[in-house]
Amino acid sequence: MAETFMAREVAEIPAAAARFLDGSRGAVEAAAAALRQRDPGLIVTVARGSSDHAATYLKYAVELLAGVPVASVGPSVASIYRRPLRLGNAACIGISQSGRSPDIVEMMRAAGEGGALSIAITNFADAPMAQASAHTLPLLAGPENSVAATKTFVTSVLAGLALLAEWQEDQGLRNALASLPEALEQALTQDWSPMAARLSRANSLYVLGRGPGFAIAAESALKFKETCGLHAESYSAAEVLHGPAAIVQANFPIFALGIEDAALPQVIATAERLAAQGADVFLTGAEAKGAVTLPSVGGLHPLVAPLVLTASFYAFIEALARRRGFDPDTPPHLRKVTETT
Repeated sequence: MAETFMAREVAEIPAAAARFLDGSRGAVEAAAAALRQRDPGLIVTVARGSSDHAATYLKYAVELLAGVPVASVGPSVASIYRRPLRLGNAACIGISQSGRSPDIVEMMRAAGEGGALSIAITNFADAPMAQASAHTLPLLAGPENSVAATKTFVTSVLAGLALLAEWQEDQGLRNALASLPEALEQALTQDWSPMAARLSRANSLYVLGRGPGFAIAAESALKFKETCGLHAESYSAAEVLHGPAAIVQANFPIFALGIEDAALPQVIATAERLAAQGADVFLTGAEAKGAVTLPSVGGLHPLVAPLVLTASFYAFIEALARRRGFDPDTPPHLRKVTETT
């Protein structure tokens, strides 16, 4: 098979990140200034699919750094049910690669009418969602032809983190984001072939994470489904023990995302418990008894580390899809832009 669009777009991730950091700096600073002036007591997010996983990542980052609660709002509240929401002390952040899905656009418009400070994160600065919002953070990721979002997902998370760093005026996070393109380059070279060998003929698996890493677990599970035909379910490394662990028996595959943060000991403990049940466990970021350690870029800011890990995963999943006989650019029954109502 010739090189896929997905492979080329994954390789473009570091350059896309650098382009966003340079080209959208002014937009980020303006939106951050508006957030400081508003001083919201609540942030709501509006997104679907991979963009919703980016929103989940931002939820954890905002709650951990700013201490402001973040909740996801179902777009159908506005587009189908026509129920206005009272958002006078809130900010609303919408994330959409295309910015064209009618339900997302309608929810952003309704949020602004309900009093929220509305901020759009999209790859197209002139998209309808951008026009319906008070501020727009253009991703500047360039064309993305593969149905599976990769560079737009990474830059969507980056946009949220950059907004958070400026809003909170957090120099540590600013510095981490400035060096992100180099870390992403390193991430693309990590060798995860042991897990590829195990999953080449698998039918299902669990993907586990905690905190911002849980958002990447959700994104990873989606990519297993849409590019590899693999039934994957994402869980918090704590939640999986509340029922789902019951079906984990001999040789059940587990992909656990270990990040160098406060939750790492709990992720390791869960990995070891599932390995003791007979699971084939693959863990990033640490060693665990009975698990295979996958290499990852170390020494990163804890709010950036899961995003860097995503680049390693994308390079891995593109190769796994081809190994399983799939074209990752054209998943069955899916289109690049999903225009839901």
